[in-house]
Amino acid sequence: MIRTDVFFLYLLVMAGVTYLIRALPLVLCREKIENRFIRSFLYYIPYAVLSAMTIPAIFYSTGYLISALLGLAVAVILSFMEKKLLTVAIGACCTVFIVECVMKFLV
Repeated sequence: MIRTDVFFLYLLVMAGVTYLIRALPLVLCREKIENRFIRSFLYYIPYAVLSAMTIPAIFYSTGYLISALLGLAVAVILSFMEKKLLTVAIGACCTVFIVECVMKFLV
């Protein structure tokens, strides 16, 4: 069992690291960034991080790989058809649910 004083020390260190990661860019970069490469790099960071977190979760959250692939395909198709986010999410979830039910009967 972890001692409470060590636990609070760990918690304090994690809070400090999290604060520094968020505060340092604000302190160090006060003027507007003029470099086009750096600006475009920073523009695409949220999309890259979101993809890196989402794509593995898609493939490991279902019981069968085929249901994950079909759910992803439906989500991509609906998003290319410019449907709203809720429609895309419901369509992908329903596809995964139906494929999982069918796969349970087949396997």
